[in-house]
Amino acid sequence: MATRTAYRSDAAKLGAERAPARSYYRAMGLDDDDIRKPFIGVASTWNEATPCNVHLDRLAAKVKEGVKAAGGTPLEFVSIAVSDGIAMGHEGMKASLVSREVIADSIELMVMAHQYDALVGIAGCDKSLPGTLMALARLNLPGVFIYGGTIMPGRFQGRDVTIQDVFEAVGAFHAGKITQEELYELECVACPGEGSCAGLFTANTMAATIEALGMSPPGSATSPAIHPRTEEICRTAGEMVLDLLERNIRPRDILTRAAFENAITVAVSMGGSTNVVLHLLAIAHEAGVPLVIDDFDLISRRTPHIADMTPDGKYVMVDLDRIGGLPQVMKPLLAAGLLDGSVLTVTGKTLEENLADFPLNDSEGIIRAISSPISSAGTLVILKGNIAPEGSVVKVTSEEALQKVHTGPARIFDTEEEAFKAVSAREIVAGDVVVIRYEGPKGGPGMREMLALTAALVGQGLGAQVGLLTDGRFSGATRGLMAGHVAPEAADGGPIALLQEGDSITLDIPGRRLHVDLSDAELESRRQAWTPHPPHHTSGALAKYARLVSSSARGAICG
Repeated sequence: MATRTAYRSDAAKLGAERAPARSYYRAMGLDDDDIRKPFIGVASTWNEATPCNVHLDRLAAKVKEGVKAAGGTPLEFVSIAVSDGIAMGHEGMKASLVSREVIADSIELMVMAHQYDALVGIAGCDKSLPGTLMALARLNLPGVFIYGGTIMPGRFQGRDVTIQDVFEAVGAFHAGKITQEELYELECVACPGEGSCAGLFTANTMAATIEALGMSPPGSATSPAIHPRTEEICRTAGEMVLDLLERNIRPRDILTRAAFENAITVAVSMGGSTNVVLHLLAIAHEAGVPLVIDDFDLISRRTPHIADMTPDGKYVMVDLDRIGGLPQVMKPLLAAGLLDGSVLTVTGKTLEENLADFPLNDSEGIIRAISSPISSAGTLVILKGNIAPEGSVVKVTSEEALQKVHTGPARIFDTEEEAFKAVSAREIVAGDVVVIRYEGPKGGPGMREMLALTAALVGQGLGAQVGLLTDGRFSGATRGLMAGHVAPEAADGGPIALLQEGDSITLDIPGRRLHVDLSDAELESRRQAWTPHPPHHTSGALAKYARLVSSSARGAICG
């Protein structure tokens, strides 16, 4: 009898002592042959809470087919996922970033408890992507990540629309620019089926960066959820993970410092979501890779913005897929020396070898040449100063925005709801700087996204005429002069807690400065008079998170 390969899962299934465990497996339909094979976890964030995840059970079934074909035994399980779009604008949004940690923890615990040998993770919406990848990095078992795919755009009045249009239409409706009937008509067509939000919002940004990291099959990040190719990718991933297991290639072999620099480069070249800062910092922490918030600014300064993607550009993810997907962004970056092509990927080949398999296509204007970019620098800027000593994050998507300096009077709000009420009542005017605080990782808790509010400002025509800063965060669909992730946060006594109505605040993009026109002595005087706000939650998951969470400048991690 041929010598059998020893597997990690043997500890949980072989020997006389594991007869009870084998009884459980037999009860689920496994036989002797199944039990002898390597056990491959197939983790998805399937649920009926959001179109991003509603189809992931179908994709998991395809992964399992691939695992079986390659000689493994697949074992499926699910984690949670929060719909940011549905949670937006009310207390439920506090659960969103917390869910990232729960997803990572739950996948880790399932794999640890059952001693699986390898893992395929499938995720769809914003926090489920980084949460799954954090688990893969933490476990460091052979693994592959698969994106559930983007939604198709809707059609409204002869043009493509996304959920961003619906959020901004709410502001337009309150401003009297559209009727309730038009808002309803748009609502009914914006999201035509399963998949994650169509633009380069957080889910699609993270899918792109995870492919750039080398943890997803090349060309997979842009595949629409409803396209048959997405199922083919899933089946291939099931086979791929067995090859990784045989070759003992693990996530930390792939998730190197160079890989993270590649991922940041891709994100800032495309106009990706500001949330990528939080999530890549958290994934790097799990992988043991040194990465700091300033790295994003350094890489952005040297990277041109070449992809004309929504929310600020013209094109959605399916448009990029139509011309060949993410390789069409990465190939010119590689040719310009802006990517490290030597890094290893889940194919077992290098990034450069993977990209050689993809012809460079006519981009139809979606991807600009490196020599004639949309803007000369990337789209993420880190501002520091006497309001944000640890940093804050701004997205800028044009050459004009890279030179933007805005100074105006502070309009102070201690909750998102207070600010939204003022915006809806048309109390915010051109020139103002809206300050929303006590919405950070600890203070919220949960660091709520502010899409409903920022979209309302855009809908009123104020997106380019006001500044906004917060220790909370923004949706990938947010646009305008918005500084999020201000750290230290107000709940920790950061300078944002000391600001008062009417203070003169400057957001200086070229100077990388977020500054209030106050002396150090005045700020210290206010600090001495400051008292912490009582916590919003004293029990349950949010209270536990508030006790454990770190600064947003470190990725709002809990470890």
